[in-house]
Amino acid sequence: MRCLNGGLLVNYHYTRFGEVLLFLSLKPLDTQGLRIMKFIRINYYIVGNANNYLFFRRNMMYHLFSHNDLDGVGCGIIAKLALGNQVSVSYNSIARLNHSVAHFLENATGNERLIITDLSVNEDNEKKINEYVAGGGKALLIDHHKSALHLNEHSWAAVTVEQEDGKLTSATSLLYDYLVEQGLLTKTKSADEFVELVRQYDTWEWDANQNFMAKQLNDLFFMISIEEFEEKILSKLEDDEPFQFDEIESKLLHVEESRVTRYINRKKREVYQMTIDDHLVGVVHAENYHSELGNELSKEFTHLDYIAMVMVGGKRISLRTIHDNVDVSEIAALYDGGGHRKASGCNLTEKAFKQFVEQTFYSEPLKRDAYNNQYNLKGSPDGSFYKGKNDEAIFVYQKGKGDWQIKVNQKPLETDFPSFEAAEKYLKKEYFATLVRDAEWIDHLMGFSPYKK
Repeated sequence: MRCLNGGLLVNYHYTRFGEVLLFLSLKPLDTQGLRIMKFIRINYYIVGNANNYLFFRRNMMYHLFSHNDLDGVGCGIIAKLALGNQVSVSYNSIARLNHSVAHFLENATGNERLIITDLSVNEDNEKKINEYVAGGGKALLIDHHKSALHLNEHSWAAVTVEQEDGKLTSATSLLYDYLVEQGLLTKTKSADEFVELVRQYDTWEWDANQNFMAKQLNDLFFMISIEEFEEKILSKLEDDEPFQFDEIESKLLHVEESRVTRYINRKKREVYQMTIDDHLVGVVHAENYHSELGNELSKEFTHLDYIAMVMVGGKRISLRTIHDNVDVSEIAALYDGGGHRKASGCNLTEKAFKQFVEQTFYSEPLKRDAYNNQYNLKGSPDGSFYKGKNDEAIFVYQKGKGDWQIKVNQKPLETDFPSFEAAEKYLKKEYFATLVRDAEWIDHLMGFSPYKK
């Protein structure tokens, strides 16, 4: 409906909640017009419509419960961008979510709408939400974790792990697409780029794509309060300009990058190796930078099936892997947790404490393999030289073009290995072996020289 006097334009959209949104702008609904749009809220029902659509009511409020990480807060930012003051956002840890949702459901009057993003509810709250919806309440859960797929049996849940193009989703990207689809938001360049940065960081695609801006966005998130982060990002999303950091943010991020690097290098010397339920696990006590740390430790100690970062104070464990044959979400489920195939989290239960903390207490941390070698290199067909925990001299080499062989103190093992990686995993598991520096390798070779006295 268009009014020529003053260029007034009114558009309407049906939403998934069964409502009609009316948008009023002073020009056609391009980006500039949408920034000045206002909600026209009408306080009555449409009668006789087969879908019983409900217009926005003046006293309607949306209550969003989301995770307190970058992806969860990204959902809050997108919700505020779309709904403004009509949405109340609460950020929760995994442990606190169910308490928050239960408290909302106990006190809900029916005029509030419940939205949950980036987290899933337990069985008790699953039943309570069903009762709430059956009684006329409105609820929506949007998640992207494999461990929440069972909730898709309910009409109020939408859990999607992968996009149509095969890429992994994030809660922020799912909520953004949903709000755009429902006419509550229009796509802009800045919003598109912000959402994609969040998605790439949360799914760890940024590492493969070398999209360091996604990592910097997460760094910024942890450097400042959530409130300040929200304010900064919302101000960037007001304009249809490329998403970028300002000069001050760039300088802060440079300092933070140095801090993260020092932290990771320190933690590389504090990794304990354990065998837990047929998996070779690297355990480290770490409170910060779990995504970056887990990824770097996985690359440093490739023989480990996964990395467990323990937070005794918070009674949580963060799990990471780079291996396609390991699903840490299944491991997390053993300790009241869940998540993605390569990144998950769980509670530090009594059982987990005994396995991940008590068993490692009297162990020695792993020694790092030599780096910057020119001669003693991993996977060299001519051989790689390692030293065991008890000073064993271990030589790994390829027999012709076939299997790989291990010699311990010049005696070959009876078992051959189909790949260097399989051989290295064995010697690191059995002997806690480390690749030695070039100088030690050359000195070892000189021991066989007829000219050495």
